[in-house]
Amino acid sequence: MAAPGWKYTCAVLAPPVKNLPEFPLPVLGPSLSPNLSIIIPALNCAPSLDRTLHEIARTAEVAGSLVLVVDGGSVDGTVTIAKRYGVRVISSPPGRGQQLAAGAEVAMAEAGAEWLFFLHADSIPEPGWRETLAAFMAEPANRDRAGYGRLALDDPSPAAQRLETMVAWRCRRFGLPYGDQGLLIHRNLYRSVGGFLSIELMEDVALVRRIGRSRLSGLPLTVTTSAERYRRNGYIRRPLRNLSCLALYLMGVAPPMIRRLYG
Repeated sequence: MAAPGWKYTCAVLAPPVKNLPEFPLPVLGPSLSPNLSIIIPALNCAPSLDRTLHEIARTAEVAGSLVLVVDGGSVDGTVTIAKRYGVRVISSPPGRGQQLAAGAEVAMAEAGAEWLFFLHADSIPEPGWRETLAAFMAEPANRDRAGYGRLALDDPSPAAQRLETMVAWRCRRFGLPYGDQGLLIHRNLYRSVGGFLSIELMEDVALVRRIGRSRLSGLPLTVTTSAERYRRNGYIRRPLRNLSCLALYLMGVAPPMIRRLYG
């Protein structure tokens, strides 16, 4: 969920769930590597993108996966960083939903991607992420499911741990993982639910609600994301603002109005 007023310094959230099914990890082999594209929206987040690409770019290259950075008009070193890692960069009008949608279309149309893994620029999947994704993709039934990670914050404080617990509860109770937990989805399911909408915020919530709780699976994969916005705005104030935005969105308030109210 793009928080109101975001200048896009990239994002946070949560552990697995009891009521949403997980899947067993089979023994992996070369045949368990369907065509995967990793789509990362970015805007003025060079340092965090650098850290993320440092962790995933080489593994993705060896596995034959496309890493696609969708830049929304950065004026810092974001594009330079991406090119330094040899990943593909495309441009899009700013707005996370619009950038994610643009990246998905390029990945499917030009790279022929069967699977899409959407990842925020400041979210880093733990080592072994490729094997975990491959295991999920290897199960035919998962073509009609989407998988998401359990998020950890890069902050060991009790406040951060409480927030992680709250997010785990949200996923368990409502089936609402956010974008900074990563999302793995087959192209057919992505297209059937309409993909990402070009809305100003809540693009991740809009998509997972259309996927539906019964088709969401918690992956055995920790995704660590930046806690900077919580350290800056407070571990009480920031979550309350995000919760207010979510409540307004679920009540049908249009994203532009939510942005005006909380921007």
